[in-house]
Amino acid sequence: DEKEKFEPTVFRDTIVQGLNEAGSDLEAIAKFLDATGSRLDYRRYADTLFDILVAGSMLAPGGTRIDDNDKTKMTNHCVFFADEDHDAIRNYAQVFNKLIRRYKYLEKAFEDEIKKLLLFLKAFTETEQTKLAMLSGILLANGTLPATILTSLFTDNIVKEGIAASFAVKLFKAWMAEKDANSVTSALRKANLDKRLLELFPANRQNVDHFAKYFTEAGLKELSDFLRVQQSLGTRKELQKELQELYFLLQVVLYVKEEMKRNELPEPAVIGLLWTCVMNAVEWNKKEELVAEQALKHLKQYAPLLAVFSTQGQSELILLQKVQEYCYDNIHFMKAFQKIVVLFYKADVLSEEAILKWYKEAHVAKGKSVFLDQMKKFVEWLQNAEEESESEGEEN
Repeated sequence: DEKEKFEPTVFRDTIVQGLNEAGSDLEAIAKFLDATGSRLDYRRYADTLFDILVAGSMLAPGGTRIDDNDKTKMTNHCVFFADEDHDAIRNYAQVFNKLIRRYKYLEKAFEDEIKKLLLFLKAFTETEQTKLAMLSGILLANGTLPATILTSLFTDNIVKEGIAASFAVKLFKAWMAEKDANSVTSALRKANLDKRLLELFPANRQNVDHFAKYFTEAGLKELSDFLRVQQSLGTRKELQKELQELYFLLQVVLYVKEEMKRNELPEPAVIGLLWTCVMNAVEWNKKEELVAEQALKHLKQYAPLLAVFSTQGQSELILLQKVQEYCYDNIHFMKAFQKIVVLFYKADVLSEEAILKWYKEAHVAKGKSVFLDQMKKFVEWLQNAEEESESEGEEN
């Protein structure tokens, strides 16, 4: 018994022999697995156990069968050798249900096994893929498996060859044969997969029209309709968010203008305060490689506000100096300076005249050499663009 517990090949031989003796009697197979778990280490050899129950033998990385040439180490009494029929696969699903109910600790190991098998799909024949899809769909329907197993289908090598989409269609059909479309869409939402279904297709086909056509032709119109609704809701939410942000910015603009009037504040004084407020509104990432992206996203949102209060050349220069000082004082921003200036230029917060004046004479001492070096190419581009427009004007 000790040898059986800790020797994988003995474990395999015991399982294979028991399955072969039970034959096609699934009730006998379930009883054998139940009884054998008390003397074999299912916890340690869960992957071997499930490999044999699904594929009939142990699997090597990639999905090839380790004992393919030795029939004594294989069994035909497994999912891959079952009839390609929904009822036949459902009967096998019951074997897994009973086993996992009896040995609860196998639940996570079984989930990991199915995720692994989905990554190995290329190694299996089309009929084996179909049976695995049916088994997965039935077990998803009865709750033995979570919808998160589907993330394995988003792997590049099976997506590119069309295996992921084909497998998903068969899986969803089996799932809906057990339950209904609502159970599928509800589980996808809970697992945050409802917006990722397009990833079943290669990048050049990741659009709603292609998905809808493919799934409708496969007899899954309910899922194509579901995706269309999800996309529509997503677009609506994004628009709503943009409108809320615009309304917020409008409120801030009106408030600041009132304060300027009441306290007789000049625009150049206000732009510096606004910059400080905007930058203090965020908890910045401590990693230099991430902070630039975070800053640009944040500042893009507030660029329209800054543009309202940088209409004078002096205001623009003060803003540039504030940005320079901030990037110098906060070391993670050192490399982000040029990107911020270019963003503000494109968003009409800063004019080329202000940038050129800052570069030539209006910069501050803090980090001067670093920031001037960062801006060199962009300034050259601005100067060339200015010269070209002047020469065009003279020609006209």
